[in-house]
Formats: sequence, structure tokens, C-alpha cells
Amino acid sequence: MRLINFIESYFWVFLIAGIIMGLSYPYYSDFFLTLLKPLLMLMLLLVFLKTDFYHIVRQIRDYRLMSYLACTFLIIIPLILFAIISLFSNELAIGILLLTAMPAGVSTPSLTDILKGNIALSSGIAILTSMLAPFTVPLLFRLVNYDTPDMNSLNMFTDLAVMVFIPLAASQLLKKLLPVMIYRIKTGFTAVNIMIILIMVYASIGSQRGFITGDPVSILLKISFLYVVYIVLHAAGYFIAPGQDRQSRIAVTISSAYRNNGMAIVLAAIYFEPSVLVLVVLSEFPWSTLLAPFRRIMKYL
Repeated sequence: MRLINFIESYFWVFLIAGIIMGLSYPYYSDFFLTLLKPLLMLMLLLVFLKTDFYHIVRQIRDYRLMSYLACTFLIIIPLILFAIISLFSNELAIGILLLTAMPAGVSTPSLTDILKGNIALSSGIAILTSMLAPFTVPLLFRLVNYDTPDMNSLNMFTDLAVMVFIPLAASQLLKKLLPVMIYRIKTGFTAVNIMIILIMVYASIGSQRGFITGDPVSILLKISFLYVVYIVLHAAGYFIAPGQDRQSRIAVTISSAYRNNGMAIVLAAIYFEPSVLVLVVLSEFPWSTLLAPFRRIMKYL
């Protein structure tokens, strides 16, 4: 129990450790990169196992709010950022579109819990956006007329549907077959997911170590650009639901800023050019380091 509490309390240490390990000792990153899809599905399974869907539905009765947030997160924010960034660089715009098109990360309920936010709302957003993503992500790239020889909307939908709906179905089956065992061990699921994120960060950073260290000036500029984007996502999340209480606004902010980067990395590796994959991988830097400053800022809001 102490180990679980330590991992959850100092999750950011493990995320930064993944970055450092990927840059300094990348030798196993290619192996773990091949496991990104099953690792992501395992993370979703653990989140779904820990989530009481009926409890969330009872607590979140404002379906207008949920529809508004899902549309804003999955359609409006990605298209606005794409339109602005494409004025300067189409390559960066495609990478940001992919990142912001992702559903709320599977770790957002845990991150919301750390900041004392509305966990039920955060869980509902994560689940709803995850279930909608197989439909909205291919739609977005059709709307912006992005096409490559490797990209096929049907194949992308199929991959996303497999990554989301198989863990969802498996979680409901396991809850019925092994309810007592799941109840006893579910307290450790968040800690396990943090360790999975560490592996995913290590694999993604390590796989692109050559690009990251080969042109440090360009990489630093891209990382700086990504920090600006992620700060904008934090601000957008905080201000798009002004009528909500402080706990709910924390949940919305976390859901806006901390998207499912693991899913983005899997899709980038399959369907996009290497430059997009590099940008998605570099997003692990702001993703892994901005929560602590945000928690400090929230003390004054």
C-alpha cells in the first residue's frame, strides 16, 4: 500500500524518469514501441474496471454539458488550433491536430484526483470522448483534406475501435465474472497505469532519440512551441465551462490538456510521416511536466 501511495503521489517523478531513460538508455525502446497498442488497451481496461459507469451516469445528469464538452474537445479546439497553426506550418498543424483530436487521457481521473477536482466528471469525459474518438478522429482528417498513402479512414476507425471497445467489453465481462477479485485489487490500478505510462514515455522518447539529439536547436524550438500549445489547452479548459464550480473546472481543464498521447503515438507510427511522430513524441515533455505548475497555480484561483 505504501508503494502504491508513493507512485500515485509522485507520479511526475516516474514520467520524468521515462524521459531521462529514453534519452540516456534507449536500447529497449524499439521493443516496447511494438507493445504500445496492447499497453494502451491494458490501460483502458484498468480504467474501465475501476470505473462504475452507473455511478458516473447518476452523478453527471447534465447531458448538455457533456455534449458541449465532447464537441469542444474533439472537434472545435482541434480545428481552431489547426487553422491558426497552418498559417505558419502545415507540418506542425497536422501534428497538433492529431494530438488535440485525441480523447481525454485514461489517466485524467487520477490526475483530477491529485488536484482535488470532480473525479466523476473527469471519468465521464474520458469515457465519452474515448468512445467517440473512433468516429471523430477520421472525420477531422477528412475535413482538413489530409491524406497519405498509409492513411485510410476505415482502417483508422478500425484501429481506434479495437483499442477502445475491446477493453470496454472485456472490463464489463470481468466485472461480472470476477467482481470480488477486482474489488480487492482495483486500488492498485492507478499505480499500474502510471508505470505503463512510464514505459510508453520511455519507448516513444527512446525511439526518436536520434532525432531529438541530432538537431537540438530545432527540437528545443518544437518543445517550446508544444509548451505554448499545452498552456493554451490548460487555459481553454479552465475558461470553457465558466458556470461550473472549482472542482468541475479542474476536471475540465485536466481533460482538455491531458489527452491520450499513447493513442496519438500509436496512430502517428502507423499512419503519419516521421516528422509528425517526432512532434507527438516531444509532446511528452509538456504532458509530463506541466501538472505540477498547474497544481500550484490552482491554489491561487
